Amino acid sequence: MHDDEWLAGRFEEHRPHLRGVAYRILGSLAEADDAVQDGWERASRAGADDVENVGGWLTTIVARVCLNKLRSRQTRREAPLETSLPDPIVTADAAALGPEDEALLADSVGLALQIVIDTLAPAERLAFVLHDLFGVPFDEIGPMVDRTPQATRQLASRARRRIKGAETPAPDRDVRRQRAVVDAFFAAGRAGDFDALVALLHPDVVLRADYGPGRPGRSTVVRGAAAVAEQARLGARIGGILHPALVNGAAGVVVTARGRPVTVMGFTIAAGQIVEIDAIADPPRVRRVAAAVLDDGGTGPDLAG
Repeated sequence: MHDDEWLAGRFEEHRPHLRGVAYRILGSLAEADDAVQDGWERASRAGADDVENVGGWLTTIVARVCLNKLRSRQTRREAPLETSLPDPIVTADAAALGPEDEALLADSVGLALQIVIDTLAPAERLAFVLHDLFGVPFDEIGPMVDRTPQATRQLASRARRRIKGAETPAPDRDVRRQRAVVDAFFAAGRAGDFDALVALLHPDVVLRADYGPGRPGRSTVVRGAAAVAEQARLGARIGGILHPALVNGAAGVVVTARGRPVTVMGFTIAAGQIVEIDAIADPPRVRRVAAAVLDDGGTGPDLAG
């Protein structure tokens, strides 16, 4: 018989994986942690006496919790869906990644893909994440979404087509090359060099800015190299301190002003050009997701000077 202590030990072994599943489904670190805790409470009440595959059983419990959370989210949003960005994993550098952060990034899902995942309907999202990212069979996913395995396969296929339709050029994997492009982007912005900015931007570049529920009217999407370059010039005038960071494993920055965090910016870079910029400018949220960088005491170049 499995006692509570045994089950608690097995749950802790699987916690990084369960948190990764919850994060990919929900796109929120805080909600993922809540889902994992809720999953533990459900598992401890149910017990695992007749369970052969404890990892699969726990994954199913947490996935069901996540699906309920997705379905209970408010359908009316103050900001358009495309400007509601998921939580990024922000660290000072690769060495700063803890075991749970490594688990979150192990599937190599960058922020750009997580943004697309967040636009999927709940059942599509669950089917795609569990099957394509974590290898859960369709006959195990089907009961979670009240569908047959064949219908669940179709959900994942539909999600896959939507994701493929939103694909950007294959991103560069070398963080040093990414950092060189990001540094050049901010240098050109400080200098007000419009032509240099445009040269660093893909012609179809997309800038998303999420100002959070407190300032939904400011959240926006800007498309095209010229429009994004102009936004970069305007943003450089505001000033701030750049703290280099890894954002979902890619080069990015945390911006502080008067000692307070104001923005996290993630970049998707392909063939030496920026194809996506995703900015979270909700200070309370920035403080939460960027704590590892800010607690590091690192400093960056003064954008104002």
